[in-house]
Amino acid sequence: MLCIEELIDLEPFQQLSQEQLEWVCDRAQTVELRAAEVLVHEGDPGHGLFILVKGKINLTRRSEGVEIPIGQHKAPSFFGEIPVLTDEPVPVTIRALTDCNLYKIEGEDFRKLLHECRDFERMVFRIMERRLRGLESFIRGREKMAALGTLAAGLAHELNNPASALVRTLGEMPAAILELQRMNLVYGQRNVEEAHTQNWLRVRDRGHDTILNNRLDPVTLSDRETVLLEWLEDYGVEQAWKLAEPLAQGGIEVETLDDLMERWRNENTELREMGLHWLSLSFEVISMIKHGLRGAERISELVQAMKSYAYLDRGVQQEVDVHQGLEDTLRLFAYQLKGGIEVQRNYDRHLPKIPAYGSELNQVWTNLIDNAIDAMAGKGVLEITTQHCDRFAHIDIIDSGSGIPPEIKTRIFEPFFTTKSVGHGSGLGLETVRRIVENRHHGTLSFESEPGRTCFSVCLPLSNGQ
Repeated sequence: MLCIEELIDLEPFQQLSQEQLEWVCDRAQTVELRAAEVLVHEGDPGHGLFILVKGKINLTRRSEGVEIPIGQHKAPSFFGEIPVLTDEPVPVTIRALTDCNLYKIEGEDFRKLLHECRDFERMVFRIMERRLRGLESFIRGREKMAALGTLAAGLAHELNNPASALVRTLGEMPAAILELQRMNLVYGQRNVEEAHTQNWLRVRDRGHDTILNNRLDPVTLSDRETVLLEWLEDYGVEQAWKLAEPLAQGGIEVETLDDLMERWRNENTELREMGLHWLSLSFEVISMIKHGLRGAERISELVQAMKSYAYLDRGVQQEVDVHQGLEDTLRLFAYQLKGGIEVQRNYDRHLPKIPAYGSELNQVWTNLIDNAIDAMAGKGVLEITTQHCDRFAHIDIIDSGSGIPPEIKTRIFEPFFTTKSVGHGSGLGLETVRRIVENRHHGTLSFESEPGRTCFSVCLPLSNGQ
């Protein structure tokens, strides 16, 4: 049985009268835990107030499928007041680190004490506030790390394709260039007249221009490839299909080949076909360069988006282009949007820049867009609208998901409230959005939701005089 001497080791209980202490001891239930045994799981309903008189308790919280240690209780201590007083599920898993002796006070009895003793109530709420701040601080840190991990994974996914293309291109280039040099040397040994050589060079240069500037549409390209393949096979080129595609991409016509190859048809050396291989390989090399450059530009674009997203090289507050922030965020979510989400942009191009904390404002777009993607389960329409209204910038982020149930609409901005399963949501995403918009930027945040359409509206003040 819990004794008064054990109870008054805890500061809040020192505020209770002898009669109240005896009342608590009479109602306390004995609980014993072996080392590693779980007392309460995260997400369980509140079990009452626990008083630890012997041993050590470990607190963990699930994040991305992993249990993360967030604190400990060592005897003498008490815990469990948060779910009792907030009527929320237990925010952590409570597990014995060592063999433990505890006593449990039912929630109703604990609340009765709070109502009867003002000093006891004041001290309990101060301790609870400190614990909530600590838990919130920890989870915010984990949320930022999780968001960074998500964005890093997406960025890695997006970088992989252009990086692989660039590596593949650079790997193929040396052999192609060496072969071109060899063919140039063989051709040069024949001392061909300058006019004929210039014809080849003009055709090559026109082909390079056609490839670099995408002058042929896919249908024309396919038709031309078929015609060229027939010509090459009639000419007697082995594996003609290997030459047909690059020659078609260069815009080559059969009449051009007839003209260029007329003097070589009766040649009994490799020169009979070498011009065709030289032209085809030249076009392949310029295509490699084009695709490699496109990959390098894509990598540069993604790095710049990440740099801009994080505002790595700027001061704390600056004039921010809202559209740029939205686009940078969308680029970092590109790998999730490709699966079946259509993005519709309705931007007011006359919207001026706004004074803002750039990286924090991008956290707002990240949370709202991430929630929208999650609400649509990967398929639907994401609509982003901006407007310049009087002295404010209005930004709407709309998704075609299932909507927010009416019974929880009043609670979605509450800290730690989440509809996601344990370990997949902290309940701080929208609270963070509200804090950044309202407290940091003196704006407003609101939402409307029904099945098939949920709209979060952010209203931010513009610079003076805008």
